[in-house]
Amino acid sequence: MRLNEVIGSVRIGRAEACSVRESGSWGMRYPPMTGSGFHMVLRGSAWLITADNPPRELAAGDVVLTPFGAQHGLSHMPASLDDLPPAVMKEDLANPDRVDVEFLCGAYWLGHGRVHRFLRSLPDVIAVSPDYEGDPQLRLLAELFDAHLSDTGPGAGVTRPALLDLVLTHVLRQWLVQNRAADWLDISDPAISTALRDLHAAPHRRWTVQQLSETAGMSRTAFTKRFSALVGQPPMAYLTGWRLTYAARLLRETDAPLAAIAHQVGYSTEFAFGAAFRREYGISPGRFRQSAS
Repeated sequence: MRLNEVIGSVRIGRAEACSVRESGSWGMRYPPMTGSGFHMVLRGSAWLITADNPPRELAAGDVVLTPFGAQHGLSHMPASLDDLPPAVMKEDLANPDRVDVEFLCGAYWLGHGRVHRFLRSLPDVIAVSPDYEGDPQLRLLAELFDAHLSDTGPGAGVTRPALLDLVLTHVLRQWLVQNRAADWLDISDPAISTALRDLHAAPHRRWTVQQLSETAGMSRTAFTKRFSALVGQPPMAYLTGWRLTYAARLLRETDAPLAAIAHQVGYSTEFAFGAAFRREYGISPGRFRQSAS
């Protein structure tokens, strides 16, 4: 499984971003949401407040990740999460020269479906102090992200999600390296990796467990057992989830007809595709596309 596949799974959500500037006494609580997001401290300092861990001081350059939208807060000083007011959008401070802290916020909000199982397996809230010398692209991405927040011109709707993808990718990669947790994402078993690669490359193919086991060079029983243990789902359940995630991205990012998308992700009829999509997302493909726009 590759990191871009994990990030691609949340890209079916609505991308939002903003810049926050605060001075003096301040604090805000971010309620739970279905999605993934981050805060990146550009200058100054802040305290990360969570329900289960002691407050943690954040310095310029630090990043907070919420892999699956857990409740958390930010404040000028240690505090209780329950004492912080809900976060609200507001006008920038009138005097930017007196700003004590500035940070970027970005998130994908999933109106339908669930966050990828890998992201749900991570800690609720992650604080990362990135190695900007080892990964200088991340600092450049932060500057680009900040510069594009006020962009409303042609292409802005494409640029912002792309930058959000890149920031999430770089920060997750750094956290995995720092915590020696890369094996959470990588499936080192060559047989199962081969089956996953072929499945991802051709979701339209009428796969069976027998065909996938032959691709992996294993018996059907041994393949099913090993796939389920490593991936966390039986082969056909994973295939269905991957097909529908890919379909949701096509619905959001393209104007392709529903029948064409159904065929592209392995359904013989638009009706069969629609029924499977409703079971997964609780909404028809057509309504999902309308809500995305």
